[in-house]
Amino acid sequence: MMKNLISLALLIISVSLSFKHGWDIFNIKNNPGSVKMMNELGINESFIPIFGVLAIAIGILLLIPRTFFLGNMLNAISILLIMILALRSGHYRMTMIEIPFLAMPLLMIWLRYPFKN
Repeated sequence: MMKNLISLALLIISVSLSFKHGWDIFNIKNNPGSVKMMNELGINESFIPIFGVLAIAIGILLLIPRTFFLGNMLNAISILLIMILALRSGHYRMTMIEIPFLAMPLLMIWLRYPFKN
């Protein structure tokens, strides 16, 4: 029972973060600091909408039991990509901040989908 509650809490957090990041990416013109950070990471402005679509797709995949594993794997891969780009550009603090967010989808895979019998 406790395992399901932890898994449900992580699922809610992960889905809400995915949708929030996707929405923020589509409204990136309102936040010039985000554009600057993406450019520092080496992400071209033409690729920014792709990351927005990917973030929203990950949120949707996490909600569906059959695609729960795929959504978590894509989430972990996208976080790992951000960490690699941050290391490459010399942003070590950003890399350290992303470690708990990398652990979350891996923990969710281990706990499994909360509503599955």
